[in-house]
Amino acid sequence: MEAVERLRSVGLRVRAVCALAPHVLDLRPGAHASPATLLERNAREHAGAVALLFENRRYTWSELEQHANRWARLLVREGVARGDVVALVMDNRPEYVFALLGASKLRAITACVNTNVQGAALAHALRITRATVVLAGSEHEAAVTDVLGDVRRFGAPPKLLVQSDGNVPATRETIDERLSTMDPRALGGPPPHVDDAMSYLYTSGTTGLPKAAVVTNHRFLLAGYGFGKIAHRARPGDVIYVALPLYHGTGQWGGLGAALATGATLALRRRFSASAFWKDAIRFGATHVMYIGELCRYLVNQPPTPEDTRHGVRVAVGNGLRPDVWEPFQTRFGIPMIREFYGATEGNAPIVNLEGRRGMLGRLARGQALVACDPETGKARRDARGRCTRLERPGETGLFLGKLGGPLKFDGYVDAAATNAKILHDVFARGDSWFDSGDLMTLHEAGWVSFADRVGDTFRWKGENVSTSEVALLLNGAPGVLETNVFGVSLPGTDGKAGMACLVVAPGFDLDAFGRYAGEALPRYARPLFVRLLHDMRVTSTLKHRKDEYRNEGYDPARTGDPLFASVDGRYLPLTPELHAQIRAGTVAPG
Repeated sequence: MEAVERLRSVGLRVRAVCALAPHVLDLRPGAHASPATLLERNAREHAGAVALLFENRRYTWSELEQHANRWARLLVREGVARGDVVALVMDNRPEYVFALLGASKLRAITACVNTNVQGAALAHALRITRATVVLAGSEHEAAVTDVLGDVRRFGAPPKLLVQSDGNVPATRETIDERLSTMDPRALGGPPPHVDDAMSYLYTSGTTGLPKAAVVTNHRFLLAGYGFGKIAHRARPGDVIYVALPLYHGTGQWGGLGAALATGATLALRRRFSASAFWKDAIRFGATHVMYIGELCRYLVNQPPTPEDTRHGVRVAVGNGLRPDVWEPFQTRFGIPMIREFYGATEGNAPIVNLEGRRGMLGRLARGQALVACDPETGKARRDARGRCTRLERPGETGLFLGKLGGPLKFDGYVDAAATNAKILHDVFARGDSWFDSGDLMTLHEAGWVSFADRVGDTFRWKGENVSTSEVALLLNGAPGVLETNVFGVSLPGTDGKAGMACLVVAPGFDLDAFGRYAGEALPRYARPLFVRLLHDMRVTSTLKHRKDEYRNEGYDPARTGDPLFASVDGRYLPLTPELHAQIRAGTVAPG
């Protein structure tokens, strides 16, 4: 049976290589290729086919090309030239796509700013990329204006251009009328270069401020072809529905990039809505959907509706689908194929689960490795010779690395120091270099791997390492638990961190039953000593759990109005100010 599975896996990989083969000319060094050239190709070959759907609007490939040309001409009028940075602060909507592709036509760089950051974080995001122009939707005009008004943060503030959003009126003159007068024909000029920087995508830094990862045309095209031809296996006539933000790699590459690479239609939603997801899929005629993080859990937690199985979705592509949600998501919504992938925005070592095996990221490929590390610090362990130890036995968990060199490059960040911090040298041999993903994975038979934890999310208690992801996975199976966020908190007079769980629960949730379940499902050292009940879980814009905020608030009743409980003598008791004071004083020991 294992031999059959290996043969099937090899066949799928060969098919993937064959799918990319016709496009090697776009990906070779020195090629004249970019997102703009893919747009122009689709406008020639599929001119009347639908390229983009949004709310009640639809655009053909020819119309999309014309809008991108108008935006390119506007940017030229504003002095934007090759290599200049245009910061884009806008919700998901057609104008986002127009602006991104218009800048690509000029060989300018688009800084795709997270629309949830404000104040100092927004100022930092604009400053580190040295943006000369900020394109802001009127829905974010106020936040951008507040930042640009503080000249001390910038020295010379970038020029602000505001484009109208029907939901939020602008307070200044917009570029709408000017855009309508621009010539829709292409500008011409020198061809693009595949190695040119195309955009900056932001990823969280250890300081909490965003880091700008460099995305070249090559990276965008490789991701677009990979998602479109291998993960989606899309073609003209397919519709890829994306409710994820376009400033994030998954939405931009798995949605827009895949559509550009295959001629499929991109169906776009401003923001994810669990209640509207399947209604949108039906309305747009979606055949493919993108997911990330807890999106699938939110859909499963929705009350059943007739739309659950009336859609025509054949393939779901994304990352972060936990094993406990995979089966109910796939079964309830009748999705034939789920292709989970792994890949950091700035990383060089993607993994794709082509077989649809539940709970797995895929198989390790050549140039990928798991190495022994300290699970708390995430630092790779070195032997007496200074080399790392490659993990090869199923069941072992280690730090995932991708070897540098070849077509899968690590283009790094705008900040050179941040780039250097992600590279490990002399890992297995003198002179080799590897990208440090910062992610822990567990090895399974035949090279399969599953996600274990982010470095720093694992904590140590009672001399044992506790994986927050593994504990959350088990606690999600408790009666009445809809969602779990696990992390470690400090306890006076003890070493390490004690477990705490934030829970979103269904009506009628029984905390005593939960305590019994946790006692049976988890070893004593992994059981949460503190529980916090939530109405809604705080998540990032890409639906990943926020841990730092909950960790900082801890189990102090003075810092939250949510119900708090502490495990005392094996039972969860209300965590009153008096009990909190006793725990802090060491007169009561949770357990």
